[in-house]
Amino acid sequence: MTDVINPAIPAGAYDDFLPEALPGARSQREWTPADGPLPAIYLSHGAPPLLDDGAWLRQLFAWAQALPKPRAIVIVSAHWEDAPLMLSAPGAHTPLFYDFGGFHPRYYTMKYDTPDASALAKRVAAMMPEGEPLYQHPKRGLDHGAWIPMMAMYPLGDVPVLQLSMPTQDPDALLKLGRRLAPLREEGVLIVGSGFMTHGLPFLTMENMRGLALPGWSSDFDAWVADALSRGDVDEIASFASKAPGMPYAHPTAEHFVPVFVALGAADDPEAPARTVIDGFQLGLAKRSFEVR
Repeated sequence: MTDVINPAIPAGAYDDFLPEALPGARSQREWTPADGPLPAIYLSHGAPPLLDDGAWLRQLFAWAQALPKPRAIVIVSAHWEDAPLMLSAPGAHTPLFYDFGGFHPRYYTMKYDTPDASALAKRVAAMMPEGEPLYQHPKRGLDHGAWIPMMAMYPLGDVPVLQLSMPTQDPDALLKLGRRLAPLREEGVLIVGSGFMTHGLPFLTMENMRGLALPGWSSDFDAWVADALSRGDVDEIASFASKAPGMPYAHPTAEHFVPVFVALGAADDPEAPARTVIDGFQLGLAKRSFEVR
């Protein structure tokens, strides 16, 4: 694995990954109604260091390749908290939102041009309750919780992507939002909650970031969530702030965890066991990612 703290070539792992991935991306079979509903997923997105982690890039790509190519993608990311509910600018080639700091200049030049998502934006808007305000943003592009993992999963950038703001951190409200989006799965739309399974950045040590020691608060929280997901215990998961081991260190603020509830809400049965697709840790943080149907 490339050094994700201080890589010799910023995003060099992505440069190596891309020529390997493109043939598979070009030949990926597109979704058809015969495939049935796509899953809803929660993924840990990793910020710019994901582009320096070749193993993780390949895990995300393999996940995408195991599914038919979606007709479109709807993402709720930890990095856009705004109420009322807002939709990202749907036009083709909308500039990205580089919402991070302190990284090498190259990360601010990365591109991920996606097709027009206007039809999807209208469809999503029509699914929201009448009378509740909704704002179509004219300029806001995809933030790094959307474009960085999508660069790994769908490197051709040929799938329309629409981002929704996260209007609340309340689990029940986010479950309801997921339920409203759930019919899109039957139309070949991939619903994504994007966060990080643990996100205690202030509490990481250099030993943690170098992979020499794993924070107990990170591993304990991750194991607790994995168990609850395997049992489909949504009520337990919703009580994470008071019941989960490792709190509040695992999530000093909740925005990277609560997109879980959008994915669970979009499932046919939120209380069915989730399937973990990616686990492990990067920089001491749990990158557990799962799908539900």
